[in-house]
Amino acid sequence: MAGTGSPGRRWRLRAARVVAVVGVVAAALTGPPAAAATPPPYLTLEASYGAGTVTNGWESVERYLDTTTGFRTEGYPADGRGDQDGKRVTYFGGVSRPSSGRFLLYSAPGWNSGSKTTPVLLVHGANDTADRAWANPGEAGGYGCGAASCPSTGLMQYLAARGHRVFAVGFAHKQGDNLMQAQVVGDAIAVIKAKLGVAKVDLVGWSKGQMSTRAYVSSLRPSWGRAYAGDVRRLITLGGPNGGYDYPYAHGWAHDFSIWPECGGTVNAPSPHSHMTCYGLSTAHPEFSMTPAGGQDNYPGQRQMLARWDGVYGVDGAAQDWYTTYYGGQGFSTAGGGIQAAIDAGSLIAPLHSAGVPASVTTYLLAGGSADVVGIFNENRGPSDGVVFVSSALDGTGIPTVGGKATIATANHLELGWHGSAAAQVAAWLA
Repeated sequence: MAGTGSPGRRWRLRAARVVAVVGVVAAALTGPPAAAATPPPYLTLEASYGAGTVTNGWESVERYLDTTTGFRTEGYPADGRGDQDGKRVTYFGGVSRPSSGRFLLYSAPGWNSGSKTTPVLLVHGANDTADRAWANPGEAGGYGCGAASCPSTGLMQYLAARGHRVFAVGFAHKQGDNLMQAQVVGDAIAVIKAKLGVAKVDLVGWSKGQMSTRAYVSSLRPSWGRAYAGDVRRLITLGGPNGGYDYPYAHGWAHDFSIWPECGGTVNAPSPHSHMTCYGLSTAHPEFSMTPAGGQDNYPGQRQMLARWDGVYGVDGAAQDWYTTYYGGQGFSTAGGGIQAAIDAGSLIAPLHSAGVPASVTTYLLAGGSADVVGIFNENRGPSDGVVFVSSALDGTGIPTVGGKATIATANHLELGWHGSAAAQVAAWLA
C-alpha cells in the first residue's frame, strides 16, 4: 500500500509507531507505575502538621493511632522527666504522656521525589526524639549530641541531600517496651509502603532503636502482636547493643548520681538500686527502678537491653558499692537486686539471638570507638563508644546475612547519628 502524504509525514508516522511499540514493551517488562494505597485499617491518621508548624527541617509530621488491642499507656515517672517535650507535645495533640499505640511519622524533604528506590526509616534510641536524633543534634545542647559543640543538621539532611526518601518514627514513650515499639516500627513501614507504593523499606536503628527494629524483623512480639511482614531490605544498627549492655550496673554509683533526686539527679533513666543514701538521707524510688517495683515499671525498654559482661571485662571495682550493685545486696550507701535479677525480669537479648534476623534482611553493624560522651561517666572497661562495647555493637549472633561491619574510631555513642564518617558509612551501605 502506498504511503500517505509527504516523506516527512510518513517518517513521523513510522517514528510514532516505534515509540508506541517501545512503550508497550517497556510497560510489559516493568509493569504499571507504583501507586499509593491506604494504610491497614487498624491505623488511624489523627493529625497532620506541615509547613509553618514543623521545625528542624522536616517537611511534615503525622500522628497515627494503632487501634490494636494490647497497646496501653506505659508508666511515666511522676516528676515529669519522662514526659514528651517541645514540639512533640504539640504533635501528640497536647498530651505529654501519650498511649504507646500512638506514634509520629516524620517526612523529610524529598520523601516523595527522591531518586533512590528504597525509602529509609530512621528509628531513634532511648530518652530521645526523632528531631534531636536525626535532624537537629544540638536541640538539647552538648548533653544531647555527645560533644561540646553540636551541629544543627543530622543524618536526615545528609541522606535526603543524596536522593534518599527519608522518614523517621517518633515513639510515645522515651524508654518504652521494645516489643510494643517493634509493632510501631511495622506500623510506620506500612504507612510508608502505602504512601509510596513500595514493597520494602530500609531500617536504621540507633542505640535502643536497634532493639525495636531487630525485634520487628525477627517477629519477636507480644502475644497480641503481628509478625514480620517481609518488608525490610536492609537493617543498619548504630551503636546497637546487639550483645546487650551492663553499663548501669557496672558503674551504678556514678550512674545513680545523675538520676536520684536527693543527689541532684534529673536524668530520665533507670537505676540499678532500690535504695540510695544522699547527703545522709536514705530514700527509695521505685519509679526509677530497672525492674518492676512498688506497682511501677517506667523503664522496660532499658531492662530488655541488659546482658552480663563481667565475664569479659570485669566490673568497675573502683565504684562505691560495686559488688552489691552488680551482684545484688546491701552496700554501704545503696541496695539493689543486681543485674541477673533484672535480666531474669525480661531481657530480650537472648530471645533476639534465638529468634534470628531473616536471611533475606542484609544487616550492617556500626560501632563507635570513642569513649568521650560529654556529661557522663564513660564506659572504660573495654573498647566502647562510652556506653556500648564495640564488641556488643558488632555482635552478629543470630544474624545470618551480615553485609558489613565498621567502627568509627572518632565517634562516641551520641555522635553516631550525625558524625560525618558515620553518615558516609550509612549512605554507602544504603546504596
